[in-house]
Amino acid sequence: MSKLSKKLIINSGLIILTIFWLAGIALAQTEEERMAELKIQIEQLELEAQKYRSNIASEQEEAKTIQTAIASLKNQVASIQNQILLTNKKIDKSGIEINNLETNIFDTQKSIDYRKNTIGELILYMSKTDAEPLILSLIKNQNISDFLRQDYYARTINSDLLDMVSELKNSKIQLESEKSDLEDRKQDLEALNRDQAAQKLSLSQAKVVQDNLLKITKGQEAAYQKMLQTTEQKKSLFFTELRELETKIIQGGLYLVHVTASGLPKKGTVLFSWPEASHRITQGYGMTTYAKRGAYGGSPHNGVDISGGMGSRVMAIGDGEIIANGLNDGWGNWVAIKHPNQYNLVSVYAHMSSLSFLRVGTQVTKGQVIGYEGSTGNSTGSHLHVSIYKDFFTYVKEKNGQLYFNYFDGSINPQDYMKY
Repeated sequence: MSKLSKKLIINSGLIILTIFWLAGIALAQTEEERMAELKIQIEQLELEAQKYRSNIASEQEEAKTIQTAIASLKNQVASIQNQILLTNKKIDKSGIEINNLETNIFDTQKSIDYRKNTIGELILYMSKTDAEPLILSLIKNQNISDFLRQDYYARTINSDLLDMVSELKNSKIQLESEKSDLEDRKQDLEALNRDQAAQKLSLSQAKVVQDNLLKITKGQEAAYQKMLQTTEQKKSLFFTELRELETKIIQGGLYLVHVTASGLPKKGTVLFSWPEASHRITQGYGMTTYAKRGAYGGSPHNGVDISGGMGSRVMAIGDGEIIANGLNDGWGNWVAIKHPNQYNLVSVYAHMSSLSFLRVGTQVTKGQVIGYEGSTGNSTGSHLHVSIYKDFFTYVKEKNGQLYFNYFDGSINPQDYMKY
């Protein structure tokens, strides 16, 4: 192998790697500009989303007249439209990130393949050189200076070989890192696509609620107040009937799922996080003003109501296992999670926009998305109802075949064990 050939083995690799780099410059510049633009748009939309969430929670608390109710619903529709636009931008950004990573992985793999081939050729050359006796090498070279130059070049090749082996190791580490990042981005994209589907469903539901409100009341205050009164009466009758049914279930031991806590920690012990990233509490636990009006058949409110806006992500408040989920007239779409810590408590999330996409038996982690805020079931506005139970059970209501969980006994105040 001539000296020129040896140099070409090394230098051609540098040329190839440079071509890979130059080929992506124009595209990278365009994508960088697009990414910068998307980041600005996402920041602006997130600021708008925060304002919507704050306004909606405030309006729901004050929605005691037809005008405030209509204004709240209009704001909810606008908020969901904002969420859809924001999610679309995030999907675009995620798509660019995935494309960039796939390009990087392709280039890194090419670099690895080239280095492997070059190292193989260098090793083959060096094995031939090392096999040549020193005296023969001296005879082949006409003078001592040629011999010394060849010896120096051989040592240079050996140094270059060590460098390329080191670079190959680094490229392999980089490749694994890029593949891991790609998998993370793909999972993020899947979550965003779920968000988008849920938000479109929420938009449809919000428009139906808005249309029904106007259809029933025709914008008249008296009709609206009558509707509120009728809703409260129906809810009170519902819970009165439910209490009688639960008493029979307990007496007969007719549970489908039954979980009892092994004990309770001291109040103020932080066990759980909040199920929505940004929200306001719209109703607390116990004998609230609403509960005192008889809305729950004379019983206290068995959880906490929060709102971050229709379509907001609902997250598991702690690690655990989904032990039940269902749809019924009272709680709408709901899901229950058992938390296998030393206390074995159960958390319940109700009124979600749709049935949780996670099946019973699925293991979840704190902060994992399990559904989206809605207004299904016996609900007067978009919110998430969250309860924590020291004694939890499910049963079937024979009248309609729907799956229910206990309301009246076994719940504890979620705020006693949640991080503020």
